[in-house]
This record gives sequence, structure tokens and C-alpha cells, in this order.
Amino acid sequence: MSVELIEKYFPDLSENQKTQFADLERLYREWNEKINVISRKDMDSLYEKHILHSLGIAKIMEFAPNTKVLDIGTGGGFPGIPLAILFPEAQFTLVDSIGKKITVVKEVSEGIGLKNITAIHGRAEEVKDQFHFVVSRAVTQMPVFLRWLKGKFLKEQFNPKHNGVLYLKGGDLGEELAGLKAELFQLKDHFEGEFFETKKVVYLSKGNFNS
Repeated sequence: MSVELIEKYFPDLSENQKTQFADLERLYREWNEKINVISRKDMDSLYEKHILHSLGIAKIMEFAPNTKVLDIGTGGGFPGIPLAILFPEAQFTLVDSIGKKITVVKEVSEGIGLKNITAIHGRAEEVKDQFHFVVSRAVTQMPVFLRWLKGKFLKEQFNPKHNGVLYLKGGDLGEELAGLKAELFQLKDHFEGEFFETKKVVYLSKGNFNS
């Protein structure tokens, strides 16, 4: 699988965006040899299991220009880097507690010429800025995750959805989301393939939890 998979679901990419998505494979392969941020078997399905999966958030929310987005537990840059390519006029802050993963984020971002990413080595609780949205890819159970978000949200709102959380998660989420007014979006409604059968985007408006 290659960049054509991304173009299939996002046909309006600019030539620059196509080049940036295409360059990700080479850069991640190079960096994965030095720092193992993606499992070896997953490298062969990078475009499906990491890049397209990250872009599932874009099927739910199109970030308006000047939207500030925080990606918590970004690992090697997911979902932040693919989203930053797709929304070049939004600003993305990617944070991870593991320094070598943030090194990869910085090098890959620089390698494809991304200007709208800030990469931080640290814990989510230590980030002092405020954001319109927080994104993540299954870093922990939702109740734990929400505790990290106190004071993280801006009051101003100019996106189609209220400021809040967009969280990529799979499997049965009933118990984890009990008591929360969450909206669930099935990625199988947007992308073909077995991988997406149980994958979801969970949306929580900041008004639904103590933010």
C-alpha cells in the first residue's frame, strides 16, 4: 500500500501534500532503523494502519485555519503529522514523554517541510498552552485521559464542532465511556478494509467533562 491509498479517500490534495504523504514512507523507514517507533510488521502497512487511520479524524472534523490542536502521546507522530499535512493552516502541538519518539517527529516534520508543527518532549500535564481540540490515538483509558486535559481548552470556538476531544479507538467502548456524552463515528463508514471494521473516532465536547 502506498500514497495512492490516501489519494483515494482525499482526492483534493495539492501536489505539495501528495509529495509530503509520499515522502513519509522513506523517512519512517530510515528512522525506524535507528529508533523503533513503528513495529516492523506495521511498516509494510504504514499508509493504512498509521497514516489513513490518523486521517479518520479528518472525516469527522475539518479543522478551520488557525485552529490549535494538541496531540497527546503522539509516538512517532500519529495522528498529528498526517493531520498537519492535510490542514496546513491549522497549528499542531505534538507531545510525548519519550524523547526519542519526539526526535523522530521533529526529523520527519522537517524532512517533509512541515511548518505547522511544534514537538514537545514531556508529559501532557506539563503543557501550559490552550487549544481548540485535543487528539490522540488510544494512549490510555478515556477517564484517565480526560484528567490530563484540565485547563487545556480555549473558550473561542469557530469550528463545525465545539472544542473538545477527538480520540481514535477500537473495540467495545461501552464501559470506558459510561457516563460520558460521547459521539462515536465508525471508520468503516469512511474507509474500506478489515482493519477499520472496529475502529472509531470518539468525539467529546469540552462541555461534557471537567475541562
